[in-house]
Amino acid sequence: MNKNKRVPTSAELNILNVLWRIQPATVRTLHEHISESQKIGYTTVLKMLQIMHEKGLVTRDESTRAHIYSAAYSVEHTQSSLLSDIVNKAFGGSRFDLVMRALGDEKASTKEINEIRTLLDSLEKNNK
Repeated sequence: MNKNKRVPTSAELNILNVLWRIQPATVRTLHEHISESQKIGYTTVLKMLQIMHEKGLVTRDESTRAHIYSAAYSVEHTQSSLLSDIVNKAFGGSRFDLVMRALGDEKASTKEINEIRTLLDSLEKNNK
């Protein structure tokens, strides 16, 4: 399967965020949870899940009358896919440019800078 097809759209990500919290879930259960924060039709959720299943973003258990869906990938895996997609599309593959933009546009707190420094030190140590 094409790697880009595994990068969810915004609408698919909304469904995945609910699935990660409550999975496994039927379409009805997902619809009820999503409807708490946005207006969306049952058939829209169903169609989105069918598309997401075709793309390999969710798995579907068809052993019961009401199909049961689960996320095919973890939150971390999906975040990595989204980040890679953004780095490639918006920053020409440069992680440095991404970090500079992220830190340059918003004022990072001292705590955040210290956490980033600790992370960088750890990454550098692991690369030796």
